[in-house]
Amino acid sequence: MAKSQRLMALDAFRGLTIAAMITVNTPGSWSHVYAPLLHAKWNGCTPTDLVFPFFLFAVGVAMFFAFGKFNHELSADAGKKILKRTVLIFGIGLLMNAFPFVHINIENLRIMGVLQRIALAYGLGSLLCLTFSKSRLLIISGLILFAYWGLIHFLGGDNPYSLEGNVTTAFDAAILGESHLYQGFGIPFDPEGLFSTLPAIVTVVLGYLTGSLISSSERKMIVPKLFLFGAIGVIAGLIWNLGFPINKPIWSSSYVLYTAGLAQLVMAVMIFLIDMMDYKKWAHPFLVFGMNPLFIYVLSIVWVKVIIYLVHFSDASGKSITGYAWLYKNAFASWAGPLNGSLFFALSHIVVYWLIVLFLYRKRIFIKI
Repeated sequence: MAKSQRLMALDAFRGLTIAAMITVNTPGSWSHVYAPLLHAKWNGCTPTDLVFPFFLFAVGVAMFFAFGKFNHELSADAGKKILKRTVLIFGIGLLMNAFPFVHINIENLRIMGVLQRIALAYGLGSLLCLTFSKSRLLIISGLILFAYWGLIHFLGGDNPYSLEGNVTTAFDAAILGESHLYQGFGIPFDPEGLFSTLPAIVTVVLGYLTGSLISSSERKMIVPKLFLFGAIGVIAGLIWNLGFPINKPIWSSSYVLYTAGLAQLVMAVMIFLIDMMDYKKWAHPFLVFGMNPLFIYVLSIVWVKVIIYLVHFSDASGKSITGYAWLYKNAFASWAGPLNGSLFFALSHIVVYWLIVLFLYRKRIFIKI
C-alpha cells in the first residue's frame, strides 16, 4: 500500500474522533444527554471515554509518517519542529481557557486542558520515539505504565484509585496550585492534569509503533496484525483492570492498553474498508474533518464560549439566558423535546463545522501547526 492510501484511513480515523469529540462536548443541555454520550462517572469506559485516547493514538500514528523526513532520528531540525508545535498547541489551549478574555482572573485560570495534554504528550512522546529503537520504546512504555501504577497505588490515600484519594490531585496541586485545576468534579482535580499526562504519553507512543507496523508490514498482513495486537491490548487492559481500574480521569495504565487496543481494532476495520476494499465514499465526511482537526476543534470552543459568555437573550419571563441556552430551547427542544433536542443541537453543530472544513478542503487549505 502506498503511504497516501494508508494516510487516507488515518485522516478518516482522526476526523471520526474529532467529530465525536465535538458531538460529546456540545449537547444542548448537560441535563439531557443519552448515556453513551456521557463519560463514565469514575471507573469504567463509555464510548465517549474512547474519543480522547483515540485522537492521541492518531497523533502517534501520524508522527511516524511525519518523522520519515527526519529518518526517525532526533536532530536539530526535528527538535525545533517538536518544540514549536508543543509550545503553540499548549499556548492555544491556555488561551482557550482564558477566552473570551472578559473579567480574566489569572489567579483562578485553569492551566491544563485537552490541547495542553495533546501538546505535552506529543512533545515528550516525539522525543522518546526519535531517541529510542522500537524494541526499547516497548520496554520504556511498559516501565512507564507499571511505574505509574506503583506511584498511584503506594502514594495515594486509603483508597488510592478514588477521586479523593488518588495522588494525581496532590501532585498537580503542588505544581500548579489548586486554584488552577479543573473544578468540575466538586473538588480541585484535573482530568487532563500534569501527573496523569505521563501514561498519556504511552498512548502516543503506541500510536507511533502502530504507524511503524503499518509501514513495515506486507499489504495482506496489515489488518491481521492490527487485529492481533488490538485484541492483545484489549485483553491486557481488561486483565489489568482487576488491579488498576480502567479510568479516564486518572488515565490509568489499564485504560491506556484497553483504549489503544480498541483504536487498533477500529483502525484495522477502516484500513480494510477504505484502502483494501476501496469503500471510500462513506469515509469522505470524516476525511474532510481529519484534514483540519485542531482548527475545527478550536473553532468549536470559540463558538461555544462566544454564545455562552457574550450573547444573551431574555426568555418569556424576562430572565436573561445565554445564547447557547436560547438556541437549544427555541431551535431544538421546542419541537424535538429535551433529550432529542439536546442531541440534534450537537449534531447540527457537526453539520455546520463540516461545511466549513469542506470549504477549506475544496480550496486545499489545510491549517497546520
